[in-house]
Amino acid sequence: MTRLTILQLNDLHGYLEPHPEMIRGEDGEWRFATLGGLSRIAALFEQVRAEQPDAVVALDNGDTFHGTHVAVASKGLALAPAINAIGFDAMTVHWEFAFGPEGVKRIAAELDHPMLAINCHRKHDDQLFLQPYRMVTRAGLRIAIIGLACPIIDKTMPPSFSEGLYFTIGDVELPRWIRHVREEEAADLVILLSHLGFPQDVKLASEVEGIDVLVSGHTHNRMERAIVVNGAILFQSGCHGSFVGRLDIDIDDGRIASHQHALIAVNQNIAVDPEVERLVARALRDEREAMAEIVGRTEVALHRYAMLHAPMDDLLTAAIAEAAGTRIAFSNGWRYGAPIPEGPITLGDLWNIVPMNPPISTVELTGAEIREMIEANLERTFAADPYKQMGGYVKRMAGVRIFIRAESPGGHRVDRIYLEDEPVDDQRVYPCAFITEQGVPAKFGVNRQALDVHAIDALRQRLRRPWPGELRPSEAVLEI
Repeated sequence: MTRLTILQLNDLHGYLEPHPEMIRGEDGEWRFATLGGLSRIAALFEQVRAEQPDAVVALDNGDTFHGTHVAVASKGLALAPAINAIGFDAMTVHWEFAFGPEGVKRIAAELDHPMLAINCHRKHDDQLFLQPYRMVTRAGLRIAIIGLACPIIDKTMPPSFSEGLYFTIGDVELPRWIRHVREEEAADLVILLSHLGFPQDVKLASEVEGIDVLVSGHTHNRMERAIVVNGAILFQSGCHGSFVGRLDIDIDDGRIASHQHALIAVNQNIAVDPEVERLVARALRDEREAMAEIVGRTEVALHRYAMLHAPMDDLLTAAIAEAAGTRIAFSNGWRYGAPIPEGPITLGDLWNIVPMNPPISTVELTGAEIREMIEANLERTFAADPYKQMGGYVKRMAGVRIFIRAESPGGHRVDRIYLEDEPVDDQRVYPCAFITEQGVPAKFGVNRQALDVHAIDALRQRLRRPWPGELRPSEAVLEI
């Protein structure tokens, strides 16, 4: 019997240090705890490696080098030394493409482990942009790690993210690569390192034979137990580095005989790695004081852990509307951004809410266009076919209330739309504000105008008055 341990970090989103996180207590109530930090994660990985010498595979599911000010300001490069010190075997990618394909290549050049993707292709010759797989030997086993990048990069993200590239789900390519590593590389075990998302990964595993372990990412699921789909053991481990996933598998006569899974909270019980702590401090030294500036206060916990709407985005869309002088505002339903407890809000918190700091724009939309835009967004969120789910949460909005039926067919989920207490008229034109590029798709509306104000400035302006002030916080149920 041979034991192998797989360690996973997914969707770090640039969080180098411990931060507030929402967890459910023994009484069932949500509370804050301080979790995460690369120095703790490094120490945890080293502890496991000491227990299991030469029998640990360490994997990063991507969304690593983007999401905080230090990550965006350095185009991901400031994080590379600390990430290298953890000792990953491979990673795949998503928001790394915020810095464009060349930015991805620059990050890759700084890493000691490869970026993998069998579904990211160059348009001009259909060849792969990144390495498709990596072979490693652990516990005497030849292990193939095959990568799948997030397939929505060229479909829902700004065009600069995917210039010269196209992305597929990977379901067509994957069987061929599994055959290749089994037959040409003599792989004893196949691990799929995916950033498709949990629903997509479940469908993929059900369709494709030969996956032994599927390490999932993108949807930030805190999976307290692994599941088995068509023989593939599948798990995912939250976000922001707050948790690490551990999977121990016992292999007997070339087959997985049993497995044990744990979702490990990265808390104060884990000692820090001094070298990684030094590397983190070096990465943050030029901005630590500036990001600690207190720019406002909140009377409610600000989070994005709800599907339909959440307090963090109530604040953001209120700031967008106020900056533009409109009653209606839209933003994207992002998942990233660690929660902010009641009390002071720092400048660093604002950058975590909207790290790209895009400009605010205005546009005129008819009521019918608002309905069509929301229907398209709901389809990307709730599509019956997981491969058609290409969004984060439901689009965030201020000034409008929308009643939906998520179980209805695509194109028929919106029941009623109100502007405050007034039903929205399909023929009427409504001035709206949005975050440029991802708030209102380009095909909707007329008279678009980019304003001379960016999201961070709008948030700072809004926080000069007490929050939530005259606006009520979201009461959406947490859906972590």
